[in-house]
Amino acid sequence: MLVRSLTLATLLAVASPLFAADSDAPLAKELGKARPLVIIAPSSADPTLRAVNKAFEDPATQAAFKERGLVLFSVAQMMGKRDDKNLEQQTTMALIRELKLGASKGTKVILVGKDGERHMLKDDDTGDALDPQVIIKAVDDLPATEKALKAPEPVAAAPQEGAKESKPGKPAKPAKPAAPPKPLDD
Repeated sequence: MLVRSLTLATLLAVASPLFAADSDAPLAKELGKARPLVIIAPSSADPTLRAVNKAFEDPATQAAFKERGLVLFSVAQMMGKRDDKNLEQQTTMALIRELKLGASKGTKVILVGKDGERHMLKDDDTGDALDPQVIIKAVDDLPATEKALKAPEPVAAAPQEGAKESKPGKPAKPAKPAAPPKPLDD
């Protein structure tokens, strides 16, 4: 009994970080599907954040962003948003951890390609606004291999090799139930 408990505890200790890393990584969910544009600002009144949000309101710029597959992630005062929808605090912190930026005072604008490659567009505390055309140009300047990248296709289950084919129009014979497990001796 003690051996089983120790084995279970060891398995849980090894597997827990793997499950935690999978569940709350917002950039990993976008991999191959979209290009996340991440803006980390000290406050919601930051000129760069306001300029990009205002650009998203303009239909022409919004269409250009959608055409290029951009998804806007913004973090201001530890409050995160994805395309103007609030993120949970845990998801916001996972986004910051996933970028591995370190501490700084200024605004950061990071473009993440479909392949996961990060491109720093702005990293300063001057307070200058970032023109949305700079973002569009940065996406257009990405390598052709990144632009051709598509989302991974889900793998279809392969048919079992040993399964017998039934005649057309005749229902398949139900499988025999598995034998009950034998009790363990301690």
